[in-house]
Formats: sequence, structure tokens, C-alpha cells
Amino acid sequence: MQREIRTTSDGSKTLFIKDLNENYHSQHGAVQEAVHVFIDNGFKLIYDCEINILELGFGTGLNVLVTINEYLKTDKNHIVNFFTVEKYPITSKEIEELNHSKFINFPNSNEIYTKIHHCEWGKRVEILPNFYLTKYEADFFDLENIEIFPINLVYFDCFGARVQPDLWEHSLMEIVNSKMQKGGLLTTYSSKGSFRRVLQNLNFLVEKKQGPPGKREMINATKQ
Repeated sequence: MQREIRTTSDGSKTLFIKDLNENYHSQHGAVQEAVHVFIDNGFKLIYDCEINILELGFGTGLNVLVTINEYLKTDKNHIVNFFTVEKYPITSKEIEELNHSKFINFPNSNEIYTKIHHCEWGKRVEILPNFYLTKYEADFFDLENIEIFPINLVYFDCFGARVQPDLWEHSLMEIVNSKMQKGGLLTTYSSKGSFRRVLQNLNFLVEKKQGPPGKREMINATKQ
């Protein structure tokens, strides 16, 4: 896939795929979107002593970085296990040019950003005390055969249904559902009606939430 770096409205950068006419993040602000969808409407709502996160997909590593930033604001007594899946890893040049750590400033953020990208695929790595990252270079549908901890928070961050409709249908969500604990939360930037119905058919309690800048609504869904 041919990709180019673009600057979004909050100054942070994202990737644009020319063949799909699709951005990795909102043009209204990559960091703003990640924080609103996955932190304010995700990570901050989980109070378990062990938080097991599943992300689809890893992309530029932005969601991992904003999660670490929020984790560092807590008492850090709980454990975070972050599992993420990505079929098309970005290049070292793209990592450097994106420079997400410039816009998410915490102690050693640049070193952490580099570490999350360069740690070995398929290996559980302690990024900082009590925060573990496991990256899988795989198709999302391969998740069915990947053994992970029971998930209580899903970052559903696939490309939009316009370009990859199969990722927003029953077959993938059935796999994701099978990896989740009862009471687990799924959060996504989308509010597409057909996706809401897929979740409801799998017995999720679906709630519309205010969307990030540039988007009216988004979805939270709780596994019943």
C-alpha cells in the first residue's frame, strides 16, 4: 500500500493511503480522536485491577501511546496487558516522520514510542512497569487462532466500512466477541447503523456517544 504523511487539524500527523482514499486517523485531529474515542470513552471507564486491551489494528502505534500516557496518570497499581493486531506494519521512516511522541508529551515518551514499534512481534514485552504489549503481525480474522487473555476493553479501530466493509460485519465481530469477558467494553469511532445491528445481534448493549471533533456520534458496546 502506498502511504503518505499528512498533518491533521490538531497538528499531529497521520498516514493517508492513496489507493483507498483513506486516512489512518481523523483529519480533524489524530491525537484528539484517539483520546476521545479510546481513552475518554474507553480506558477511563475500566476499573478492573487487570485491564486486558485488544486493539484492531496497531497502525501508527498512536492508541498504545495515548493509553500509556493515561496509565501514567493513575496510581499504576493495576496491570495492563495490551494486545494489538496489524497486517501491514509501517516503516521505520514513517515512524520517525509521524513523531507521535512530540504531541503526547510524558517522561521518556520518545523512547517509549520507539520501543513499542521496535519490540518483537508475537512476544509479550514489558514497556514500563506493569504495562505489557504484545503485537501480532496478522490478519484480523487470524485472531480466532491467537491465544490472548480474556479481554475487558476493545479498541475497534479498523479502516472504515467504505473501504473494508467485511471488517464491520458479523464474522469478525463474532471472533472479537469470543475473546471478550462478560461486561467487557468495545469502543469505536464509528456509529454506522449496520454495525450497531451486528453488535446487538451478538447481545451487546449498544450506546451512542458524542463523537470526536468532526464526527457527530460514536459507539460504546458492552458485552452482556
